[in-house]
Amino acid sequence: MREHFANALKEALKAKDARRTSTVRLIQAAIKDRDIANRGQGKDPVGDEEIMQILAKMIKQREESARVYDEGGRPELAEQERQEIAIIGEFLPEQLPEEKVKELCAKVVKETGSHGLRDMGKCMNALKERYPGQMDFAKASGVVKDLLK
Repeated sequence: MREHFANALKEALKAKDARRTSTVRLIQAAIKDRDIANRGQGKDPVGDEEIMQILAKMIKQREESARVYDEGGRPELAEQERQEIAIIGEFLPEQLPEEKVKELCAKVVKETGSHGLRDMGKCMNALKERYPGQMDFAKASGVVKDLLK
């Protein structure tokens, strides 16, 4: 994964694509920050699964920023955030369709033997472990909640 980012940065620099260059650098900085935090806690460097979580978090942050900029009457800044979302999204695996997410949520609820809302954390942890970066866990949380009622 890290090699993929390094190559993407080289290509963006060669193409003189400022937006892509800065976004890939932001991704690398976020990964490096997490590496440093892990080192301080005696953990291993960030793996591919954790990188997927970082990228998903970065997208979520930019979606929120774009919404705030739209509400504040700053469409040019909102567009900039959306461009970054598109670039970051290129590094994530394809998102699972909504029907597949519902199917997988039901499967996890059944496999974990969950019967009530108190088991929701167990289900969400299983989903995050098995499908990092492949689904919107906020939406999946709603599906699991409905299944556990």
